[in-house]
Amino acid sequence: MIRPAGVHDVPEIRAMVRELAAYERAEEQARATDEQLRRALFGDPPAAHALIAEDDATGETVGFALWFPRFSTWTGTRGMHLEDLYVRPHARAAGHGRALLASLAARCRRDGYERFEWWVLDWNEPAIGFYKSLGAELLDEWTVCRLSGGPLADLAAQAPSDAP
Repeated sequence: MIRPAGVHDVPEIRAMVRELAAYERAEEQARATDEQLRRALFGDPPAAHALIAEDDATGETVGFALWFPRFSTWTGTRGMHLEDLYVRPHARAAGHGRALLASLAARCRRDGYERFEWWVLDWNEPAIGFYKSLGAELLDEWTVCRLSGGPLADLAAQAPSDAP
């Protein structure tokens, strides 16, 4: 079963974020607290949204998808950015990931989002194969750029004094 996340799911979402970070070899970077996730998902307005995958037989939470809207100046429409998709190892290959993605794709269609985008690590061959099986196009010509920590602070310090 796929359902919208509720406030009561926040501790489980945080646990799965840490599991995903461990899988991606970056557990030390997963620092979000329950309160930060609660504000992000259920604040006014929410910064992001999440779906929960539950095992039909046991009701156990086995995965989640966390997303937020984007905007394309080229199409003039909103799109969806999938920040995290995670299915616990013991529940993989049972259709939960496909059901989460299909639910998000249906939301895109319903809300007029023309693009549904996410990132995948180049070494994650199982995920890449799965995404390709769905018809996802891998955009090799794009490189993700990130500023954080000191470089972000350094660039911010260069902002004009009257910057909004």
